Amino acid sequence: MADKVNEQISDSVNQVTVTTIGIAPAQAMATLYQTSSAAAAMALQNAVHAQNNQYAISNAVMVEAVNLVLSSPTAATAASAQQFETALNSVTKFSELLDRVGANKGGKSGG
Repeated sequence: MADKVNEQISDSVNQVTVTTIGIAPAQAMATLYQTSSAAAAMALQNAVHAQNNQYAISNAVMVEAVNLVLSSPTAATAASAQQFETALNSVTKFSELLDRVGANKGGKSGG
């Protein structure tokens, strides 16, 4: 005949089993939520990375297109004249800015 198990032991084992089975759905949902959020975060990181790569490619294409336009014979002479004029204007503006900064430094007292 089989020995009878102590009721305290069987009650303890029963409580552990019920507790384990009771928290299983919550544990499963927590794992599901964590996995879903990790997948969504990875998708967003991939989208940002792809957008950054597309931006770099767009810039490279634009630079090459501008180089092609500026290297054509007609555009080259017009561009060089315009570049010279732009550079001259920039130097003039920079010189005026330096004069203003120098005038402001000389007119103010030390703080």
